[in-house]
Amino acid sequence: MTLFPRRSFLTRSLLCGLLISPLAQAQLSIEITGAGANRIPVAIADFAGEPALSRIVTGTVRSDLERSGLFKMVDPGGSVLDENASIDYAAWKARDTDALATGSLARSSDGRVETRFRLHDTQKADSLGGAIYLTQSNQLRMAGHRVADFIYEKLTGERGVFSTRIAYVVKARGQYHLQIADADGQNPATALSSSEPIISPTWSPDGGRLAYVSFEKKKPIIIVHALSTGERKVVANFKGSNSAPAWSPDGQKLAVVLSKDGNSQLYTVNTNGSGGLQRLSQSAGIDTEPRYSADGSSIYFTSDRGGSPQIYRVAAQGGGAQRVTFDGAYNVSPRPSPDGKSLAFITRREGRFQLAVMDLASNQVQVLTDSSRDESPSFAPNSRMILFATEIGGRGVLSAVSIDGRIKQRLSIAAGDVREPAWGPFLK
Repeated sequence: MTLFPRRSFLTRSLLCGLLISPLAQAQLSIEITGAGANRIPVAIADFAGEPALSRIVTGTVRSDLERSGLFKMVDPGGSVLDENASIDYAAWKARDTDALATGSLARSSDGRVETRFRLHDTQKADSLGGAIYLTQSNQLRMAGHRVADFIYEKLTGERGVFSTRIAYVVKARGQYHLQIADADGQNPATALSSSEPIISPTWSPDGGRLAYVSFEKKKPIIIVHALSTGERKVVANFKGSNSAPAWSPDGQKLAVVLSKDGNSQLYTVNTNGSGGLQRLSQSAGIDTEPRYSADGSSIYFTSDRGGSPQIYRVAAQGGGAQRVTFDGAYNVSPRPSPDGKSLAFITRREGRFQLAVMDLASNQVQVLTDSSRDESPSFAPNSRMILFATEIGGRGVLSAVSIDGRIKQRLSIAAGDVREPAWGPFLK
């Protein structure tokens, strides 16, 4: 929760637990608005086996790779090829295809579906390996995400994020809904619905819990929510405001912002609800929006201690803070990348609030968007894309942009205002 807000929230009563509501079927739709300069041409053959099952898996793979902006899909021309098929490499090479995926689906004795596939380098006439994924029949899209992750990593050298999840808050018809969905916005489910605001959701490092700020007590309190059981623990309910939770890399602590002693300052608490309160910052200004560095050694945060909101860094155990941003009079919402190389944040330029990224080695800053009301950036776990909220036509939507600004996506729901995105970690 930022203390330099550009919007306000109104509230009422709470419905707890893991819910699947009609809103959960309002999926995020994705529009690709930019692509990489040199896309890799890839063909995904129709997998052998039941055609209906094959279409789900191969359709998911093709969609994942296409929307990444890094691949150009080559029409396989109706070819049905299993993972052991003999490949006419010359023919595929002649069709300007750099890689070809083949595979099959079969039901196992316990009713699950086994997806087998192999990836081929058509230019070198060689196999790049393959894998087998066993899923329930209603989880075939996850098998497709896993296949896409494999292809992405083999062809780019970086780990894919198609099988990860995102969290976000939808406001519709006076209710707030904390949603969990696949990274492509599909398969949404409602973890929590409330007529009170839900803000600042953040994923635990293991992906099993969310910490967020709830106004159900008529004031902001911090809750840790176990997604598998629906169990909710209040971890910060001190006098005044309790806001802006951020997980430590080991999952044991949350950096939080409390106003119990006056101005909003940084503290840490234990994530299991056992207390462990420790103060980190001492300033005459407002310190807020903490985020741990990838290695857990320091915490980035926003403060107006110098007169205007800027980003600072302090040791994870507390102490003196160092200013990080110097370009511009308003820089907030620091989000260090998982690889430790970059820092995303929101900067105000000529009255527009835009997403920017800083290279931490050179301190060079690049503005990534041309919008005017960006907020709540969140890195993909491979550090290649940044998910954020923005406004179009007065309605909240989610957008994603690559760290070089070239690949852009927009995610929206026709019936709701979408805010507060958080990209989850890699699946274990």
